[in-house]
Amino acid sequence: MPHFEDGVIPAEYSAYISRKTLLLIGLVGLSGLLLVTAVSLGAVRIPLADVLRTLLGQADNTRLALIIWNIRLPQALAAILAGIGLAVAGAAMQSILRNPLGSPFTLGVSQAGAFGAAFSVMVLGSGIMQSANAGAVTILNPWLTTACAFAFCLLAALVIVAVARLRGTTPEVMVLAGVALGSLFTAGTMLLQYFADDVQLAAMVFWTFGDTARAGWREIGIMAGVVVPAMVFFIANRWNYNAIDAGDETAHGLGVLVERVRLTGMLAACVLTATVVSFLGIIGFVGLVCPHIARRMIGDDHCFLLPASCLLGGALLLAADTAARLALAPHVLPVSVLTAFLGAPTFLFLLVRGRR
Repeated sequence: MPHFEDGVIPAEYSAYISRKTLLLIGLVGLSGLLLVTAVSLGAVRIPLADVLRTLLGQADNTRLALIIWNIRLPQALAAILAGIGLAVAGAAMQSILRNPLGSPFTLGVSQAGAFGAAFSVMVLGSGIMQSANAGAVTILNPWLTTACAFAFCLLAALVIVAVARLRGTTPEVMVLAGVALGSLFTAGTMLLQYFADDVQLAAMVFWTFGDTARAGWREIGIMAGVVVPAMVFFIANRWNYNAIDAGDETAHGLGVLVERVRLTGMLAACVLTATVVSFLGIIGFVGLVCPHIARRMIGDDHCFLLPASCLLGGALLLAADTAARLALAPHVLPVSVLTAFLGAPTFLFLLVRGRR
């Protein structure tokens, strides 16, 4: 294939780029369709036409409008934002660490959030719970629990970065530091649970269930304020990640400050994960599986891989959240249970296909 002879872009390359662009456009359309469908489905079925009219500000049914604007739409947007954040953080970690197992779980950030919530419940007393009429339980001080979860997630990120700076910013050091921190925080959570009474133990377990229904418009605003800039940051560094994929020496030769890119990327990914985990609880496998699916669909070029991971993450978590609401209706499954049931077999399938 001619390579840009006389400044002319080869037709094969243009077709190659067009296919990837069309795939991204298709994912955008799929996400929009899933959003409208998710808002329409639930205990009260709302026709798609009514959903669209309400979203366009032309609602003719006040009751349905209240359901859409106060319940369904916030939950759907929270699922999309969380899926985007976890997926792009996982894609960036896998590139930065040059390790296909890079994810918020691998680096212990999620375990740190669980420990922070348990610490808040047990030590700071935010675990007093009350039963609602429907039998649900609610943590009385969710902001304190969220703040503690965020603080410990951030602490885990800072420890990983500090260890990496002391011992050299290599992928191996970061992964091993993350594994050690994950084990440490898991042990800490188990210790707190061992000494907790029944009410505190129930509160700790309740928090660890990932649940998009916890987010209201204020939480969505905060999550969007972190997820969108982080997504822009990662996409702006797409060429640096492409260079790092070719090896550290090659990236250095191309003028990439590998250590700085690796540290800032890790810190951004951990802050992004901490924000999602602290508001919604632990949602597993999205950050690990979605980048691999996107890579198989669209290739390793981060110019396309990062946007595709974002779109797939948002779409898959929204679909899983909708299925979790409908699977055992009127009971609602935690979305983290469904992502784990779907994510683990999917990841094994991808591994087997990769071997072949």
